[in-house]
Amino acid sequence: METATKRRAPHLSDTQRLAWLRLIRSENVGPTTFRELLNHFGSAHTALDALPELSRRGGKKTYRLFSKDKAEAELAALYKMGARLVAMGEPAYPPLLRHIDAPPPLLAIRARDPLQQELTGTQKTLAIIGARNCSVAGAKFATTLAGDLSAHGFTIISGLARGIDSAAHKAALSAGTIAAFAGGIDTIYPKENQALFSSMIAANGAAISEMPIGRNPRARDFPRRNRLISGMSLGVILIEAAEKSGSLHTARYALEQNREILAVPGAPLDPRSVGANKLIQQGAALIQSVEDVLEVIEPTISMSLPLHHGIDEPAKSWPALEELETPTTLHPKNAREQDRQAIIDALSETPIDQDELLRFTGVSLQTLQLILLEIELAGRLERHKPNKLSMIHAASS
Repeated sequence: METATKRRAPHLSDTQRLAWLRLIRSENVGPTTFRELLNHFGSAHTALDALPELSRRGGKKTYRLFSKDKAEAELAALYKMGARLVAMGEPAYPPLLRHIDAPPPLLAIRARDPLQQELTGTQKTLAIIGARNCSVAGAKFATTLAGDLSAHGFTIISGLARGIDSAAHKAALSAGTIAAFAGGIDTIYPKENQALFSSMIAANGAAISEMPIGRNPRARDFPRRNRLISGMSLGVILIEAAEKSGSLHTARYALEQNREILAVPGAPLDPRSVGANKLIQQGAALIQSVEDVLEVIEPTISMSLPLHHGIDEPAKSWPALEELETPTTLHPKNAREQDRQAIIDALSETPIDQDELLRFTGVSLQTLQLILLEIELAGRLERHKPNKLSMIHAASS
């Protein structure tokens, strides 16, 4: 019986994986758009065929589809360096990451064993982050805490940055530690941490990235990286952070993702401690030892968060694996021009809630979703949290 026998976790076929890669790398397709396209068309193959026409109807004359040759070259380069592209729902895909807003449909994972699943597939993951220009005391505490948490069976994830990140990774080497990259999985940043990264891989650690191979990290890529760090973790531990540091952005993501936020208090006159101290004032757990962390985190491990869904048991409206190659008949293939114009007229540069837009225009939900896809693929739509939309008027054609 299925209740007594654990089902084998699903996998994409090579053909499906190639189509998923082409779709997520195509112009104006992000994680949210990717999911909407699969929900609408039933498969990545069908969605790829529809992209140019969808974009044209949205107002863009030419559309850049990611080619099959480029996708095959990216997959080959990943395999050559010992990395793999893992789809959401496959065993190595981080289970907690699956439940964030707009999770990456494909994640590059690099490890000594390309098929490694133990680290990235565990839910006992904690993030340790903090200042790049950390104090000696901060680095020492990060080292002690990461080592103690590793000894208690936790996997430590961080961003491979200088300072606190590096100290945490080094202390967790023996148990395995995960680095989240802002650029491609082949791009070590900063370069001075090349030796540390090599040590991590040699010690059965891993690296993750949602970015294309060969991409150098840009400023706007680090927030996306930070959401992966918090999204993979039961909680985020902050050790020294200035008032406007990237570490505080990670803490904000953790709050949005319903993760625990923990902070180490610092000297009031040290600007590196302002961010952590303010988080404590705002309700973050005050941490002074591994026992403090365990007291906060251990109750969350047994919570009933549905972590064991596969691709065929979606938690966020993903189609079943067996349906990925079956075009859907649940959604319209085209929309009336009068409905399209009504939605475009109703949108402006001021964000509007999608439900309000639905009520105002009077179109069906399926028609609205199709027209929004058209406008977004044309580069004219911007999505805002939690469920708001606005028009971008200066789009290129």
